[in-house]
Amino acid sequence: MSSVFESPKPRINASMLSQYVSKPVCFAGRVQKIHPSGRSLTLLDGEGKTAQVELNDPLDEEVSGIVEVVGMVSNKGTIMASAYTPLRDDKYGFDLELYNEALKVIHDFPQYYPFQ
Repeated sequence: MSSVFESPKPRINASMLSQYVSKPVCFAGRVQKIHPSGRSLTLLDGEGKTAQVELNDPLDEEVSGIVEVVGMVSNKGTIMASAYTPLRDDKYGFDLELYNEALKVIHDFPQYYPFQ
């Protein structure tokens, strides 16, 4: 199996998960819930839909706000994260709704925004 870091990854929202099963993706969302074990997160996207994220290792830091996750989509529609990056949105704000609109444009015009 190739690494998720070896190729470009499409940015997606929760409604696109089923289209990317067994493929690497990049997903940004607001932390809604963290499992007590620290091994999974529930993220809310710009449409208000949720995505489940499974981590290889338990969280070793407090995570809140917006998080960007890179990973593979499982058959169950869960993102199996290889890496995550907390995005600070306290100072300037991160508009998930606007981000979601940008995703729609990117996916509506794949000839201008190729992922491969």
